Amino acid sequence: MNFDAFFKISYGLYVISSEHEGIKSGYVANTAFQVTSEPPQIAISCNKNNFTCHLIERSGQFSISILNQASKADIIGLFGYKSGTDINKFEKAEFIYSKASTPVLTQDCIAWFDCRVKQVVDTGSHLLFIGEIIENELLDKDAEPLTYAYYRDVKKGSAPKNAPTYIDKSKLKDHETKISPTSNKYVCLACGYIYDPAVGDVENGIKAGTSFEDLPDDWTCPTCGSLKSMFEALED
Repeated sequence: MNFDAFFKISYGLYVISSEHEGIKSGYVANTAFQVTSEPPQIAISCNKNNFTCHLIERSGQFSISILNQASKADIIGLFGYKSGTDINKFEKAEFIYSKASTPVLTQDCIAWFDCRVKQVVDTGSHLLFIGEIIENELLDKDAEPLTYAYYRDVKKGSAPKNAPTYIDKSKLKDHETKISPTSNKYVCLACGYIYDPAVGDVENGIKAGTSFEDLPDDWTCPTCGSLKSMFEALED
């Protein structure tokens, strides 16, 4: 099987949120799609191990926030690589409540939908929640949505292990982790982002040709916001 072909399937990036009995959480998803127009329904795929999955099951509600292409690393890191069992993610993010009392992330968001669960399909490792849209809002009509392709190719991010699109990097034929002994690449142990000196981190002011050792001490992973100490040198 050619796993690289899977990266040609188009996805967006979203934050899915829910709350039950005063406990709220959310996670970064790349699987959210409209399934009907009348009534308007959206489906999401959620790993059974995600804390948010249990909240959606119990509350019967979820919101979808469409991330801006310019979304900062701290938002993706907070909702994509931290667990709601350990922290209250919404303490560090801007959000509102929908009319149905569902938490909705508004930070780095260009539009959102609030959905009531109408059907649940068990797909094995994930639950497919199909929700009817009961409220939505467009926050920025001019901003571009963050796509998974942009996230991978420009931000150099990778899917978390719980994502339905996660692929073990060792199965990829020509993945970027296959490096030469002199490339001096470093990998983030939290999210898998790879710092390549030949590319740098232009979005954050790091020019191509800058070695990992020469990065500023306050530089953080552009995908999840982890410190330099969370990086490890890659080896053949």
